[in-house]
Amino acid sequence: MKPGATGIRRLINATRYSYQGLTSAWHHEAAIRQEIVLITVLTPLAIWLDVTTIERILLIGSLLLLLIVELLNSAIETVVDRIGSDFHELSGRAKDTGSAAVLITLLLVTMTWGMILFNHFY
Repeated sequence: MKPGATGIRRLINATRYSYQGLTSAWHHEAAIRQEIVLITVLTPLAIWLDVTTIERILLIGSLLLLLIVELLNSAIETVVDRIGSDFHELSGRAKDTGSAAVLITLLLVTMTWGMILFNHFY
């Protein structure tokens, strides 16, 4: 952001930079595209299902958390790739740790959706 930007100008700049980040992630990361499609399909389902408000928040919130973690993982991978292409143990650990965070979040999404749907249909 430009130094000294305050108030509404700072908010406009931050919004523009966030949009640029989402657009870049969409163009460069297949996992982001897949997860956005998943969110696009499952969010209307979560709204349509006869579940409590809290359960609906958990269903949609777990999907959004997955996207957040994937965006952070992509950011880590981009920075590591920017530093260099030669192998370094710490670079590998950073990428693997980010990937593990995505995996755990996917497990959380699966568990949340599975338990809520199981509770309502069985």
